[in-house]
Amino acid sequence: MADRKGEVRKVVLAFSGGLDTSVILKWLQTSYGCEVVTFTADLGQGEELEPARKKAELMGVREIFIEDLREEFVRDFVMPMMRANALYEGQYLLGTSIARPLIAKRQIEIARMVGADAVAHGATGKGNDQVRFELGYYALEPGIRIIAPWREWELTSREALIAFAEAHQIPIPKDKRGEAPFSTDANLLHTSSEGKVLEDPWEEVPPYVYSRTANPEDAPDAPETITIDFERGDPVAVNGEGLSPAALLARLNDLGRIHGIGRLDLVENRFVGMKSRGMYETPGGTIWHAAHRGIESITLDRGAAHLKDELMPRYAELVYNGFWFSPEREMLQAAIDHSQAHVTGTVRCRLYKGSVTVTGRKSPHSLYSLRHVTFEDDAGAYDQKDAEGFIRLNALRLRLLAERARRLAEG
Repeated sequence: MADRKGEVRKVVLAFSGGLDTSVILKWLQTSYGCEVVTFTADLGQGEELEPARKKAELMGVREIFIEDLREEFVRDFVMPMMRANALYEGQYLLGTSIARPLIAKRQIEIARMVGADAVAHGATGKGNDQVRFELGYYALEPGIRIIAPWREWELTSREALIAFAEAHQIPIPKDKRGEAPFSTDANLLHTSSEGKVLEDPWEEVPPYVYSRTANPEDAPDAPETITIDFERGDPVAVNGEGLSPAALLARLNDLGRIHGIGRLDLVENRFVGMKSRGMYETPGGTIWHAAHRGIESITLDRGAAHLKDELMPRYAELVYNGFWFSPEREMLQAAIDHSQAHVTGTVRCRLYKGSVTVTGRKSPHSLYSLRHVTFEDDAGAYDQKDAEGFIRLNALRLRLLAERARRLAEG
């Protein structure tokens, strides 16, 4: 192994306190001989974070940052993305993807604060997260030094990590010594599971993999009806109760969990080129997505709505690939946010055994006109004779094509 000592003076490490990042912490100290600052973000993953502090203290870290970023996560990252109705490859609600730019942003801010000359992460060289983290770092601090241990070290197996930990007296809980049947990543928006028992796309996801949704078959036999209030494209209340962004998503998560909503078994195309199979649970986000489309259906003009749907795959791909801080994402965001000016009102949803169904929508800015659409007497609101000219004009090119085909057929 090359001697890297002296190359880096201080590095900020994205640190969970688990086996991988604990080994990375010690590896940075021994390989680079540098001071390590740890940063642990609470994005609503539902885990106790104080053990990460204790682990860092035990390993000699002097500057430890543990921060509750749940409100910022939902307000500044999830909400803008949900205004776009973003789905990667038509299905994935981007729960892991959208968390990475916030972690990268805060890491860079801490690096500036403590005078660090490098940042480090624990993402592997096979996945998307390395790209997302590093594009974020470079976008915010072009000259930053990035250390990605999985691309540098020779610890290529779980056994090697455990052996390194034991050699350096890094405590490993007994339940972490056996090889995990799958890996997970969680935040307030979702939980993702992949690897090991999930690698064969033909094999059904084992029941024990699911962690935040009830089995839809075991969900309540009676449906539950809820309402969600929107203001300018963002949800602000559930069942009439105003809630902060993070509290609102947590409330929707609880409702989705009970009714088994938000499970997705997906084979996706990673940015690095390979296909991967993952299982995603996004209970609150699935309800939110359906309700948002419901309120847009009566408040967006057809042209705006259809253009949004055309832009959405491009927007989703940018988020998935890690280009949150790119000018093209910001340009799309400006257009999307402009479209939400009148997306205000209330949506009623029915939750039942894994499904969410919009059953009602109303808005003070509704474009739905009963006078125009009614099958009863519309009192002159719409002249049906206008349709004849409209149809003949739209049919003109089709008629010309048909006439040409007839002439060619006749020789």
